[in-house]
Amino acid sequence: MKSIDPKDFKVTDKIKLSKLPTLLKVDADDDEKEEKLDKVQAKLSDLQDVMYAHNKYAVLICLQGMDTSGKDSLIREVFKEFNPRGVVVHSFKTPNSSELEHDYLWRHYIALPEKGKFAIFNRTHYENVLVTRVHPEYILSENLPDINSVDDITDEFWEERIKQINNFEKHIAQNGTIVMKFFLHLSKEEQRQRLLRRLEEEKHNWKFSPGDLKERGYWDQYMEYYEEAINKTSTKHAPWYIVPADDKEMSRYIVAKIIWEEMKKHTDIKEPKLDEKTKLNIELYKKELGEK
Repeated sequence: MKSIDPKDFKVTDKIKLSKLPTLLKVDADDDEKEEKLDKVQAKLSDLQDVMYAHNKYAVLICLQGMDTSGKDSLIREVFKEFNPRGVVVHSFKTPNSSELEHDYLWRHYIALPEKGKFAIFNRTHYENVLVTRVHPEYILSENLPDINSVDDITDEFWEERIKQINNFEKHIAQNGTIVMKFFLHLSKEEQRQRLLRRLEEEKHNWKFSPGDLKERGYWDQYMEYYEEAINKTSTKHAPWYIVPADDKEMSRYIVAKIIWEEMKKHTDIKEPKLDEKTKLNIELYKKELGEK
């Protein structure tokens, strides 16, 4: 199987989602993909331990994608070797009444990772320029000044939100948070097959919601707004990666490999060294501990 190069998936120029593949054809079976993922998992786990001790960086992994694109299973498989103390997953659903009493970024700010830790946003702050753009009536729940009806939500409103998101990401990046954003690029046909499996396999029935079919009806709008958001917010400090998602095993490996390759660039992440005084007295401390 060919080596995964983050540059092949990173958005550095304007992209057209319809021109990008949803399936990466590789000469490897599922067992080989899982084996490669296992090796990267182990490396990331070791790195996370070192990063925890180093305590200067945090890492924010953002996952976006249409329903059934594999976000939940990707989180389970890619991060399962992490020490639980060093990784937190946040799944952002419809804002609750408390969250709506604050600005739309507030709940994302308070979920940011501490230094030394990873946070995974399963659906992210981008829902505020995706779902709300497909369904602008949701904005009315935010009780914003000068927004009294859907007619008040202009193109300028969305442009301003994009700027706010860029500023949010720039701010946290400048203060030590490494940001990587992944769009799991699923085909409409593959989504149809996955939704059907949820209905046909009883053990997966619970995953199905009639709302999935309703949102599927807005597919073209979602693709338009995803494309616009990605093109306007893929920056050096917070890049987007477009990951083909029709093959779940492959998409997991791609995401894990990209995270590993990008983290390796931060060569200053190292275990802290003992101060000289402590080092000079190691034998003394050992002797004290050896006494009964």
